[in-house]
Amino acid sequence: MSGHEHRGRTFTYRLGSSQNSTKKLSPSSPPKSSMAVELRSNLSWTMLRKKKSIASIHYSFRLDLFLLLFLLSIPRSISELNTMQGFCAVASDSDCSSSFTKILIKGGTVVNAHHKEVADVYIEDGIIVSVRPNIKVGDEVKIVDATGKYVMPGGIDPHTHLEMEFMGTVMIDDFFTGQAAALAGGTTMHIDFIIPVNGSLSAGFDSYIKKAKNAVMDYGFHMAITKWDEEVAKDMELMVKENGINSFKFFMAYKGALMVNDELLMQGLVKCKSLGALAMVHAENGDAIAEGQKRMIDLGITGPEGHSLSRPPVLEGEATARAIRLASFVNTPLYVVHVMSIDAMEEIAVARKAGQRVIGEPVVSGLVLDESWLWDPDFTTAAKYVMSPPIRKAEHGKALQAALTTGTLQLVGTDHCAWNSTQKALGIDDFRKIPNGVNGIEERMHLVWDTMVESGKISVTDYVRITSTECARIFNIYPRKGAILEGSDADIIILNPNATFKITAASHHSRSDTNVFEGMTGKGKVEVTISGGRVVWENNKLNIMPGSGRYIRMPPYGYLFDGIDKADAAYLASLHAPVHRTKAAA
Repeated sequence: MSGHEHRGRTFTYRLGSSQNSTKKLSPSSPPKSSMAVELRSNLSWTMLRKKKSIASIHYSFRLDLFLLLFLLSIPRSISELNTMQGFCAVASDSDCSSSFTKILIKGGTVVNAHHKEVADVYIEDGIIVSVRPNIKVGDEVKIVDATGKYVMPGGIDPHTHLEMEFMGTVMIDDFFTGQAAALAGGTTMHIDFIIPVNGSLSAGFDSYIKKAKNAVMDYGFHMAITKWDEEVAKDMELMVKENGINSFKFFMAYKGALMVNDELLMQGLVKCKSLGALAMVHAENGDAIAEGQKRMIDLGITGPEGHSLSRPPVLEGEATARAIRLASFVNTPLYVVHVMSIDAMEEIAVARKAGQRVIGEPVVSGLVLDESWLWDPDFTTAAKYVMSPPIRKAEHGKALQAALTTGTLQLVGTDHCAWNSTQKALGIDDFRKIPNGVNGIEERMHLVWDTMVESGKISVTDYVRITSTECARIFNIYPRKGAILEGSDADIIILNPNATFKITAASHHSRSDTNVFEGMTGKGKVEVTISGGRVVWENNKLNIMPGSGRYIRMPPYGYLFDGIDKADAAYLASLHAPVHRTKAAA
């Protein structure tokens, strides 16, 4: 899968009303509010022809049958845009300034994970052609002035869940709205988790490819493993060798749903090693959590605070330690997702100090929030913070920030899994029924900059490393992604360190009506996002094309597997076995 159709349909999205409308687009009564879809009287769109030839067709404002069919052919994009918070859509050639195939970014400080310099960046047909000072170009090139600003690789979010079916409902952001939010926040690629369909990896893959048909930026996939048999083992090989998936996730929590036992985890670790695929774990002790949930209910604690109390940090630490030791026994790399506690972080630190290949991924909610919100007397407010593992006390977030500065933890994700307040209310009488998950795909880049760089905890180059480059390296797509180098994909952001941002549900691009970072402000704002060589975010306006996102295949045997064979050979040599013994006389 290298891409999608519909590449010629270009739509510009602007910030609209702060209200959350549920009104549907009606062909008989065009929307009048800026909350809905604005169809200009001179509606036009571009359709891609052979190679680069483009023909534009202009129609008067008339919702005739053809237009209606066109709108209906893009589910959850145009005809449902009025349900998305803060969106107004316009299909107009005059607004599609990012149709340039040649772009020059002038005068900025170009930052990679290993180096920064004042230089220009020249882009042509989605690829970075040159990075050097004083590049001269002709008139046909779009010029973007980055003087006094940082030019950096677009963010890569290693941990998202878009349009995921879970706990009796479907996550509110699909690949269109979730990726639109990502681009507005400076993230140009994400890796989403495929949940198998009835345990079938192939069915799950097919399902998610269909979900991603309206993608607007590049994406990859991890695959969850929820059961074990010969078919799953064969499918794992298929996913790696034919479908470009190089990582598999094992849930040690969610008993009775996604959780795997130690036997299955062991089999999965062995299979991952044989395929050169990275094993990932959601590390919480699911059996103990089930007991903790029962304890809370018996005590009459049914609100969101019960979620946190039923799964304390010790259970995250125990599962992290168990997974690390099993991975050590198999001698295969391990990736621990959403590290939320000191307990888990310390287990990772000990293992890495001993030379074990363990990656720890904190998420932005765990870095900047604390659990006090779960005790808020308003259920809607408290419930929006329910995620697993839970957001912890403030000292855990501070420790995770410190671990990022020392390299104990390597990169920052989001675990973006957004629900609206109606969905969260499914658990109003029982915290066990509150859909788990928070937002973050749009907010991560800004909050990490303000929390880690503006505060002086890490350098600008470290920021690029933990938000982009290290993810690309771990999942074996560097330097195509995660770098501003000649030949790299033109996924670039321009960040103004002196500009400020404020986060609100009224202005974000997620379809959720709440935001766990509501009201947070800070310094360091992404002013321009370039995705695939197109300016998709500029002047607080999105300019995106449904179906323009590409599925990125990720090959196996990333750098974490370097030297594994030698370590295995050394282990075998150290056994001094089997011992050849003479049989005792009868």
